[in-house]
Amino acid sequence: MEKRNGHHGENEPETGENEETAPAPPKQSCSRSDESNIFILDGNNTETTTTGGCATTDERRTSTSNYSSRQKIDSLGKIRPPFPWFGMDIGGTLVKLVYFEPKDITAEEEQEEVENLKSIRRYLTSNIAYGKTGIRDVHLEMKDLTICGRTGNLHFIRFPTQDLPAFLQMARNKHFSSLHTTLCATGGGAYKFEFDFRQMADLQLLKLDELDCLIRGVLYIDSVVSNPSECYYYENPTDPEHCVQKPFTLENPYPLLLVNIGSGVSILAVYSKNNYKRVTGTSLGGGTFLGLCCLLTGCSSFEEALEMASQGESTHVDKLVRDIYGGDYERFGLPGWAVASSFGNMVCKEKRESISKEDLARATLVSITNNIGSITRMVALNENIERVVFVGNFLRVNTLSMKLLAYAMDYWSKGQLKALFLRHEGYFGSVGALLELLDPS
Repeated sequence: MEKRNGHHGENEPETGENEETAPAPPKQSCSRSDESNIFILDGNNTETTTTGGCATTDERRTSTSNYSSRQKIDSLGKIRPPFPWFGMDIGGTLVKLVYFEPKDITAEEEQEEVENLKSIRRYLTSNIAYGKTGIRDVHLEMKDLTICGRTGNLHFIRFPTQDLPAFLQMARNKHFSSLHTTLCATGGGAYKFEFDFRQMADLQLLKLDELDCLIRGVLYIDSVVSNPSECYYYENPTDPEHCVQKPFTLENPYPLLLVNIGSGVSILAVYSKNNYKRVTGTSLGGGTFLGLCCLLTGCSSFEEALEMASQGESTHVDKLVRDIYGGDYERFGLPGWAVASSFGNMVCKEKRESISKEDLARATLVSITNNIGSITRMVALNENIERVVFVGNFLRVNTLSMKLLAYAMDYWSKGQLKALFLRHEGYFGSVGALLELLDPS
C-alpha cells in the first residue's frame, strides 16, 4: 500500500531529468535537427579521438595540457581560464547551462576582446528565450557574484536534450571553437554526445562525473545565496490557506540524503564534501511522468502535462484504503485516504469511462511522486539520516509534487523527516562543472 492521494496545492509546468536504474540502450549519436530551435554556446578547436566513447590516457593528458596552457594568471597570482566561462549538464531530458557574465571588464580587456566573445555575451544576456525551446531562467540569476577573483552575474539557461544538434550547429556557425576555451560538461550526455561536439562544432569537452558535480554545486550555491534562502521547506503543506514556504539553513548539513529527480532518480547519502555514496535510485522519475502522460492524455510537453495534472483528481483513478476497507485500516495505522493501488480503479469499465485526461495526469504525477517519497523514506531509515533534500528539474515550479513529498515525509515518519528543497532545482550539476573549470579538484 502506498501513500496519500495528494490533491492539495497548486503547481506550474516543468521538465525533469537525470539518471535511472533501468538498463541503458546501446549508445547512439545524435542526429541534426532544425537549428532555429535553439541557440549558441562555447568550445575549443582541439580534436581528439576516442575509444569506446571514453577518452584514452593519452587524450586525457593532451586535454589537460591544452586546458592548462589556456589558463591565465591574474594580478593576485590566481590561475584562471580565459573567458567565456560555462558549465554544462547534459541530461536525459534537459541540457542545463550556466554562464558567468563578467561585469568588471577593464578597458584593456575590452580592447583585447575578440568580436566573437562580445557577440556571445550580448546574445546570451540580452535574451530570455532562444529559438523555440531555449529558456534563460531570469528569476534564478545571481547578480554581483565574485568567483575566481572576478565579479559578474551567473545566468541559468536550459533547453531540451533533443535540440542539442541545433545547438551544436549554431555553435559552429558562431565559430565558437575559435575562442580556445574549455567546455566543462557533466551528465550522461557529456559521454554520449562527445563525438557530436567534436564533429559538428569542433568543440572538445572536459567530461566530469555528474554526482561529483551535483554535490559540489549544491554546497556552493547554498553557501553564496542568502536572500532569499536557497534552502526551504513547506509548513502546513496540505492546508492551502496556511501552507507557506519557510527558509532553512543548511549549516553543518552532514549527514545529508540528496534525492536528485530528473528523467530517473538517484538517491545519495552525503557524509562530507568528498565522502558520499549512491545508495539507490529508481527508473520512475520525471521522464516516466512525461512519457506516461503523453501516452495517456496526448499531451506533448511537460508544461502541458503538469497543467492538466493541476486540474485533475487522482482519487477517481486510484483505489484507496477506504475503497477496500470502507474506512481506515486501523490495526496498521493506514488512513482511509492512503493509496492502496495506483490506477486500481481502472480495472472497472464504468470508472474508465467516467474519468478525464486531467484525472489521468494527476494520478500519474501522484503515483510517481509517492513512489519516490516511499523509497526515500526507506533509505533515510536504513542510513539513519534525518535531513532529506530534494533537487532536480522535475520539481521546478512543480509545487504539487513538492507539497506531496513534504506531507508524506512528515506524516509517515511521524515528524522525524523534513523534506527540504532548493531554489536552483536542476542547475547544480552545471554549477559544479563551472566550478571544476575555475578550480579543478
